Amino acid sequence: MLNWADKLIQEYSFHKNELEHLKGLLDPMKPKDNADLKIINSMIDDMSYALEWMKKGRRPGNFHGADKRSIYQRRALLDMDLFPTIELETKQTSLSEEQKQKIITILVELSHRERQCYLMHMAYGMSLTEIAEELNLKKRTVQQYIDRAKDKVKELVS
Repeated sequence: MLNWADKLIQEYSFHKNELEHLKGLLDPMKPKDNADLKIINSMIDDMSYALEWMKKGRRPGNFHGADKRSIYQRRALLDMDLFPTIELETKQTSLSEEQKQKIITILVELSHRERQCYLMHMAYGMSLTEIAEELNLKKRTVQQYIDRAKDKVKELVS
């Protein structure tokens, strides 16, 4: 099911492809076509920039700062293979719907990698080495993701 951002990305991609097709039809040797070519290239560059912004959820080329977190990340929980449902089986008690919603709210606040590592370690009981092999990461990186996730969970619960 597509959300509004996915639909917008599709529309931009379609129209960018149309512009590239139109660009291919122009002859750069003709003065009139050369002027049109500059305008079309500018439009293609602008659309590429906008598409990259929409896909990544942050300004293209910006690698530091508060905008690093994707605004579209909240839907990642639904796509996640590791945690398809919130039906956790515990020995002591079953979870109410309200408790399940609280867990989802907390997990949504984690980044995709933090959520993956945290769930693999805490819910599935996998070791850091197993998680590192599964996700093709270093063991220390997995430990950092889990530590950050634990800190965030502790902060959100209190």
